[in-house]
Amino acid sequence: MKRIALLVAAALLVSVVFAAGAFAEKKPEYTLKLGHLANAEHTWHKGCLKFAEIVEQKTGGRVVVQVFPNEQLGKEMEVIGNIQSGIVDMLITGESMMNWAPLCGLIAVPYMIRDSAHMEKIVEGEVGQAIEKEVIEKVRLRPVSWFERGARNLTSNREIKKPEDLNGLKVRVPNVPLFVATWEALGAKPTPMAFSEVFTSLQQGIIDGQENPYDLIKSASFFEVQKFVNMTEHVRGWIYLVIGEEKFQSMPKDIQDIILEAGKEAQVYERQLFRAEQNQLVQDLKDKGMTFVEVDKAAFMKVAEPAVLKFLSPELQEMYKKIVAIQ
Repeated sequence: MKRIALLVAAALLVSVVFAAGAFAEKKPEYTLKLGHLANAEHTWHKGCLKFAEIVEQKTGGRVVVQVFPNEQLGKEMEVIGNIQSGIVDMLITGESMMNWAPLCGLIAVPYMIRDSAHMEKIVEGEVGQAIEKEVIEKVRLRPVSWFERGARNLTSNREIKKPEDLNGLKVRVPNVPLFVATWEALGAKPTPMAFSEVFTSLQQGIIDGQENPYDLIKSASFFEVQKFVNMTEHVRGWIYLVIGEEKFQSMPKDIQDIILEAGKEAQVYERQLFRAEQNQLVQDLKDKGMTFVEVDKAAFMKVAEPAVLKFLSPELQEMYKKIVAIQ
């Protein structure tokens, strides 16, 4: 009898060890590849890592998300195509989607969004829902999170408080027709050029100023050749973390729900990091000797608005007016 009990115990032990080994070696049901352009220190990347962590935890390992920063999976437009082809699964993207979904052109329009609170009302409200619907239907991508981008601000070697102060200031801008037209309307002389040429051009006096978010002002060392950060905040926008719609629909409902929940949680996490980083960047630039100048943003917006509206289609003009009216 004792021998039988020992044999039963041994058999149970073997079965437990075998089951544990099988569980440990069990492969995930889904492995999602997520690519983006930011580096490993960026808050977007940290937000994506948090998303991956939450998804794996909440699905019990059934879904694993592999995150690839620094365009390791390709440039943004290439990755969008690869998602549509089923080669990649997720990415961070924004106004590039306007090639398919015109409403995405609203993601980076000058003097449309006043502040972070205004942006949240836009993205989480009727306008944001319309953009997401168009992205799902026309781009075949489904937003699961959105991350705020740093506002673009003007740097210069003289204070700029109102549009009249620009007075022909030669400002480097990206080669974006809407940006060029906006700065022309404001009274500057916009000069499109590659970002890599900006520091030397400022140093040599080819241009007088440039406009970028705080993180790029710092990383490009513009504080060495510019004295003032004029807080124009002329472009505020956001970016989406998206998953391919075909991939999303191929998953069972419980996993779909977890992905959407993880997206919202990662969004809250990234936003906390972003806001702390913005405050630190301001202090870092002040420590480097830059002076921050308060700007009459209402005056800038009033002058810029006709130029902005001229570039928007009738549909986008209607949405623009809705956005500006949101309180």
